[in-house]
Amino acid sequence: MIELTENPLEPATLLAKAQSPDAGAVVLFLGITRRMTGDRETLCLQYEAYQAMAVKELERLKNEACERWSLTACAISHRLGAVPLGEASVAIVVASAHRGEAFAAGQWLIDTLKECVPIWKQEQWADGKTEWVHPKGNDEARITNDK
Repeated sequence: MIELTENPLEPATLLAKAQSPDAGAVVLFLGITRRMTGDRETLCLQYEAYQAMAVKELERLKNEACERWSLTACAISHRLGAVPLGEASVAIVVASAHRGEAFAAGQWLIDTLKECVPIWKQEQWADGKTEWVHPKGNDEARITNDK
């Protein structure tokens, strides 16, 4: 399952869909809006996407992960729009026969998603400034806008 939504994410629904008698491991990753990034206070994150391309790329990543790690299930849900503190912006659920494959696939999916999927994040800071962030490998491209 691949989903882009403006609604709060529902990890329990994703977990339920991933469970199977063939899966000995189900791993859930949630990316949560945190209050502090370094010494800067975040008020909110805002996500935008080129939706048609993002869905296509997420499907490609899902299919590749299923082939590489023999997954029994894989689901990726990403929130768009405003994501307040403490709420999830991304949920990834993977299931496989063994935990090593599930953990490896989940790690690869979130890292690769952040590198290649056309979803952009805007940090909205407590000082009134905003900053668009799009990770590229280990570096992050940042564009700061002062209000």
